[in-house]
Amino acid sequence: MILRVSQSTALWGFQQQRWPNDQTPFLTSNFNRRQVIICGLRSSYKARRRTRILSKESIEVIHALKLARSPDHVLNAKLSRLLKPDALNLLDELQRQNQLHLSLKVFHFIREELGHDTLLQLYADMILLLGRNKRIDMAEELFSEALEKGLKPDTRLCSEMIGAYLQLGMADKAMQIYASMKEDWACSSSPDKFTFTILIRYLQKNGQHELAETLKQDCLHYVDSPDKFLQQLQQKQARTRHVDFV
Repeated sequence: MILRVSQSTALWGFQQQRWPNDQTPFLTSNFNRRQVIICGLRSSYKARRRTRILSKESIEVIHALKLARSPDHVLNAKLSRLLKPDALNLLDELQRQNQLHLSLKVFHFIREELGHDTLLQLYADMILLLGRNKRIDMAEELFSEALEKGLKPDTRLCSEMIGAYLQLGMADKAMQIYASMKEDWACSSSPDKFTFTILIRYLQKNGQHELAETLKQDCLHYVDSPDKFLQQLQQKQARTRHVDFV
């Protein structure tokens, strides 16, 4: 692993505060070892604000968080001293490791210091993580919280909420979000290839072929080169018939 040593000067201006124990309840989550394909279409959203290189300070904070009996002291004493890019990289790494409890702690600690675009990305990242861990209740809370903060959900945030619902077989809820994207009353962007991919593949897998065909017709209005997109989608589905798609 390449280490990049950065200055430890506190340049982000975190509020020194402790989070109540009941605000981010401890969640024990064993990583699901089934084979999972991460949708490559997400990369189109991630002309990201951060690199994948962890600084020495970030690695030290991750280790401290994992060893601490209570993470709150580490958050105030160590995380608050990280530079903004390092803190975001740290959160990325915790999410990659499926450290749900610690990811929630860090997310709640840093979110007040973020700009609109970065905050939307973080909400989407957390909803993705919560969906994979079947915590739809908390995913819904974060989605509602984003609305209450005056953030207008973008295509990815809505699509990740759709994906979280589909993880639990809640297709009706997922279709409600999809309908809102088409009407554009809640989302700032229309459905895109990522949205159609997760919906069509789920519907076809679960025998809802008529509804899947309806979505394929909708592609004509929202996707560039829809015939090519649907052909590629069908080819990928044939190759991944026996693995899960997230």
